[in-house]
Amino acid sequence: MQAIFAVTLPFFALVLCGYLAARQGVLPAAAIPGLNAFVLFFALPCMLYGFGTSMPLAQLIDPVLLLIYLAAAGLMVFFALAITWGRGGIDLRNAAFGALVAAFPNTGFMGVPMLVALMGPLAAGPAIGTVLVDLVITSTLCIALAEAQRDPAEEEAYDDDRDRPTAASAALRSLRGALANPLPWAIALGAASAAVGLMLPGPVLQVVKMLGDAATPVALFTIGAVLWRARQHAHSRTPARLVLPVVLMKLLLHPALVLAMGLLAKAAGLAVSSFGLTVLVMMAALPSASNVSLLAERYGADNGRIARIIMASTVLAFGSFTLLAWAFGIAA
Repeated sequence: MQAIFAVTLPFFALVLCGYLAARQGVLPAAAIPGLNAFVLFFALPCMLYGFGTSMPLAQLIDPVLLLIYLAAAGLMVFFALAITWGRGGIDLRNAAFGALVAAFPNTGFMGVPMLVALMGPLAAGPAIGTVLVDLVITSTLCIALAEAQRDPAEEEAYDDDRDRPTAASAALRSLRGALANPLPWAIALGAASAAVGLMLPGPVLQVVKMLGDAATPVALFTIGAVLWRARQHAHSRTPARLVLPVVLMKLLLHPALVLAMGLLAKAAGLAVSSFGLTVLVMMAALPSASNVSLLAERYGADNGRIARIIMASTVLAFGSFTLLAWAFGIAA
């Protein structure tokens, strides 16, 4: 347990540092988007490129593990909708974003580096697979569901039915956004470079390495700052009874579903790596992705509720994630 704490404590401590720095004004609110852009467009792509070049494509993208994680994500979306839609005044749009925050862990900014630190470089392959599923499929599905409900106030702004946004058009916009995200392309570029034996020139490789080394601390610090910003921009104060069930689903039900899907796949005779399945379960046990609050704000959902879910899941995940790592016998 002490060895696991030695890894998880610094990760969550850096998140707390970012939150306190933003809260106390040491980090100006105007600087937060710049930090986020640095991580998203420079540091994290370089880190993922490095992981992509370090292992064969078969280890990086395991189709069986991807299907297991995707099936669990689909079930999470279904269960979250079933539990929250229509309760406490939660409409389809807000239920869909609640499902997204329940099914979308903080895989990119937190999960990949922490699992590599806990389980070694081979954990990068399954972990990166979860990033692709969440960015491309889970988020697209939930945003399409959110846009399937039309707001009467928005309806009046359109004179022609052809101008009104539809679930399909929302899904297409979300998919375009996912494809514009540099993270999947960095992974693909790294894997392609490894496949053809392409080596970057020494100085360029050193720049990529330096940026990749900066990814973890800056990303974690940025998560904390983004969480503070989300609370300041939240337009509602949601009761705890509408927050806690989703938090518990994220931290407990999600990893349980991934484990169950993996065991079912094994029972069906599929080749499921025990190590890879453990990585998937641990990724699912991460707190909710901090960027979902920004998406909720952009699409007119209750970002106050989403921000509180992300905050609570991040605080509680320090204990639940660490205990789960100990239960799986992970030796850092």
